[in-house]
Amino acid sequence: MRNPMTDRQSIVSDPESVRARAMETLFERLESLCEGAIAIDRSGRVVYVNEKYLHSLHLNHVSEAIGRPIEEIIPNSLMRRVAETGEPILLDIMELGGEPLVVTRMPIEDENRNVIGAIGFVLSDHLDNLKPLIARMGQLERDLRLAKRQLSQARTARFTFDDYVGETAGIARAKELSARAARQSVTVLLSGETGTGKELLAQAIHNASSRADKPFVSVNVAAIPDTLIESEFFGTVPGAYTGADRKGRDGKFRSADGGTLFLDEIGEMPLQLQAKLLRALQEREIEPVGSDKVTKVDVRVIAASNVDLKKRVTDGAFRPDLYYRLNVLSIELPPLRDCADDLPEICGRLLDDIVQSGDYLNAKLTPSGLAALARYDWPGNVRELRNVLERALILSDSGRLTGDDFARILPADPAVGIALLPVTADAVVPYAQAEAEFEKRTLEGALEAAGGQISEAARMLRISRATFYKKLAKFGLAMSDSPTV
Repeated sequence: MRNPMTDRQSIVSDPESVRARAMETLFERLESLCEGAIAIDRSGRVVYVNEKYLHSLHLNHVSEAIGRPIEEIIPNSLMRRVAETGEPILLDIMELGGEPLVVTRMPIEDENRNVIGAIGFVLSDHLDNLKPLIARMGQLERDLRLAKRQLSQARTARFTFDDYVGETAGIARAKELSARAARQSVTVLLSGETGTGKELLAQAIHNASSRADKPFVSVNVAAIPDTLIESEFFGTVPGAYTGADRKGRDGKFRSADGGTLFLDEIGEMPLQLQAKLLRALQEREIEPVGSDKVTKVDVRVIAASNVDLKKRVTDGAFRPDLYYRLNVLSIELPPLRDCADDLPEICGRLLDDIVQSGDYLNAKLTPSGLAALARYDWPGNVRELRNVLERALILSDSGRLTGDDFARILPADPAVGIALLPVTADAVVPYAQAEAEFEKRTLEGALEAAGGQISEAARMLRISRATFYKKLAKFGLAMSDSPTV
C-alpha cells in the first residue's frame, strides 16, 4: 500500500516535479478563472481552445477551431508574434466582435527551452473593475503622443527671416549674410551676446535653404556632460561600453543627416572632441563610439558662440584649425541696446507671440511704456525683453502696458524711474547673475519708494507679504515692517 506522505516527500525532493506540477496548477487555475483560453503551435495553427471561449469566438464546437490559422479564428491576433519571437505580451486590451477584452499572451516552451507555440488567456470581458488601469494606459498613450510631437517639433525649424525683425544696420547686415548662407551649404558661425537670437537665425537659414524639408537638430554643447558628449554627437554601437544601450543609438549627426545641425555654445566643446568634429566637417563622415567603421553623413553645420572664439584660440582652449573650418561665413548679431530704433517692432512681435502662446489679454504697449523700455540697457537682450514683457502682462489687469508697469519690474532710479545697467565688452556678466541683481534692485527700489514699509512695497510689486519676506531673506535685506514717523 502506497504511503501518501512518502509520495509527497519524493515530489518535494524532485525540483523538476515541483516545477512541472506548479505549471500544471498555474494553467489549471488560470483556465478556471479566465473567460477563455486558446493555444497555437509554432506555425500559428490552433491546437487548443477551451469551452468557455467558444461563445466569444462564435463557434459551436472545439473541433471547428483546431488546426486552423489563428487569424481565421481571431482577426489581427498577436499570438503568432509571441510564438515567433518568444516574447510575452503580459497585458493588453483586444477587441473581438466589437467587445474589449483584457488578455495576456505567453510563449510555450519545451523541456529544452525552445519555443514551440503560444497560449493566450482572456482575463476579463468586463472592464469596470479595470477602469483605473485603462485610465492609466490612456494617460501613458497621451504622454507618448505628446513626447513624439515634441520630438518632432525639436527637429523642425519654425522660424523664418520674417521673425528676425528690425531694420537697423546691424540687423540688416545679419539678414543679408544669412540669406547668402541659405543659398549655399557652407558652414556658418553666428556670434553675439546671449539672447540676441542666434538659434532663431539658424532656423531661418535652414528654412530658406534647400534642406528645409529635412531635420533641424539643435544641440547646446555646454549642456552635455563631457563624459557623454562624444556619444551624443557620434552615436554608439550596441554594447560600446558598460551601461550603453544594447541596441546602440544614433548621434546628433545621424539624426540631422540631410539637414542642419545647430551647435550652440560651440566654444565650450572639450578639446579632445574638437578633432573628431573637425574630421566630421572635413570628411563628412563619423565614427560611432565602439565602432571601427566610418559612416557617411550629409549635414550642414551652423555653430554659435557668445564668447570670443579668437581669444579662446589664443588661450589654447579652442583648436585654430576647427575655428577656421567653422568660420567660413561669420555673422555677427547685434545686441538689443544697439537696435533702439527697432524696439517698437521687436516689442510688437514679442507681444503677439506671448499673447498667442498663453491665456493673456490682448496687449498694447503705450508710449510711456515704450519710453521706459528704451531707457534700459538690456544685458540679457531680446530674451530678457521677452521675460519683462511677459511678466508685465501677467501683472496687468488691462493688458495696456505703461511706464508704471515696467517701473515695478525694472530696477528703479529716483531720477528717471528706470536704471541703465552699464554693460561693456569687458564687464558682461552671466544672465542669471544679471537677473539676480535686477531682482535685488527692484526690491530695494520698492522699499525706498514705500518708505521702508514692507506691506506697501509688496502691494506696489503686486506680490504677497510672505513672498516679499522670502525675497528679502534671499538677498539678506530683511527689515521690520514698522510704520515710518
